[in-house]
Amino acid sequence: MGIHSEMHEFSIVREIVKTIIKFAERYNIKKVAEVDLVIGKLTFLNPLRVRFFYNLLIEDTIIKGSKLFIEEERGVVKCPSCGYKGDIMYEEDPVHHIRIPTLRCPRCGGVVEVIGGRECRIKSIKVVS
Repeated sequence: MGIHSEMHEFSIVREIVKTIIKFAERYNIKKVAEVDLVIGKLTFLNPLRVRFFYNLLIEDTIIKGSKLFIEEERGVVKCPSCGYKGDIMYEEDPVHHIRIPTLRCPRCGGVVEVIGGRECRIKSIKVVS
């Protein structure tokens, strides 16, 4: 990955932290204990870097000390040609030694539509009253 990927992750986590702070302020919450986050595999967000940036950004905020739990959501596609609905197909990239997702149907080879795994959302916030 590179600096662009890290900046992408940093800016997304910054928005998540801002959203949690606004929520806490809106409801006069003094302490956030836990945050449950859902990250789709097709967001290409690295959970380790998300956690690192989260811990960095919550310092000196009202959510300092909160625990972050990350649930990864798989990528799901649907093929309009054959009706396939399921996991996305990956191809091996021998040059870079990575697996690359494709938009081809694993059953018929047609073009698929992504229907899951692109989301990054706050699932729940646990507060201390």
